[in-house]
Amino acid sequence: MERVKNETGFKGDLKAFFTYLKTDKKFMPYKSAKEVLDAFRNIQTTIDPNLKKMFGRTPKTPFEIRQTEAFRAASASAEYNQGSPDGSRPGVFYIPIVDASTFNTTSGMESLFLHEAIPGHHYQISLQQENNDLPKFRRFAWYGAMGEGWALYSESLGKELGLYTDPYQYMGALGDEMHRAVRLVVDTGLHFRNMSREEAIKYMMDNEAISEDGAVAEIERYMAIPGQALSYKTGALKIQELRAKYEKQLGSKFSLSNFHDELLKDGVMPLAVLEKKMDAWAAKQ
Repeated sequence: MERVKNETGFKGDLKAFFTYLKTDKKFMPYKSAKEVLDAFRNIQTTIDPNLKKMFGRTPKTPFEIRQTEAFRAASASAEYNQGSPDGSRPGVFYIPIVDASTFNTTSGMESLFLHEAIPGHHYQISLQQENNDLPKFRRFAWYGAMGEGWALYSESLGKELGLYTDPYQYMGALGDEMHRAVRLVVDTGLHFRNMSREEAIKYMMDNEAISEDGAVAEIERYMAIPGQALSYKTGALKIQELRAKYEKQLGSKFSLSNFHDELLKDGVMPLAVLEKKMDAWAAKQ
């Protein structure tokens, strides 16, 4: 973050930089919801040529980017809504836009798209649902560590997919990384280290650019769902570890496209089972 801040020529500490990113009008260029949605569509266009090199199998389920409906936008987060297995209903990436003129481009739009949409949740969930060779309980199963782990791993593919070239977008991605690191501390702190709700909220606000309302909502979610925040990072770290292991082990025989296809082919599963499956795949290569 320090390096990216210096690249932009900003004079001041990180805290001042965060304030600048949140408040400067130049980071709020949109006048209409359509402009915001088009910016996300541009991200999809940018990554498309590189996706073909990184995935041999892609979903048949159609994909759309839509504005979250007005009746729920104020309290909604950006989210992915899965399509139907037969493809008659598309997978939809929803963006809440209450006021387009306050929509901030530095909020990590690129990393958000990679996680919630492509190749994150849309690829993983659609490929799993479309695989008729799996029994139904596996086609529609969910294991957070692998499912969210995959989406979080997808964020790390930004540079390989042609994104994160703009320092402010990269700062947004780093902000997301920082948020995940903080979550590991507060999730384990609340449930294992006697951290209080108030201590967790303060820790979150001290270590990332988040409002008090935002921190309260996050911390109360972790209080209600123990281990959920932990599972994202555990899954992503495992996928990154496996990729690094096979790149080293297989050398020139390693294909990133084949690795991704194998990883997603059989849907979500516990990480120990995933590792056994992937080790067997690597042995065959």
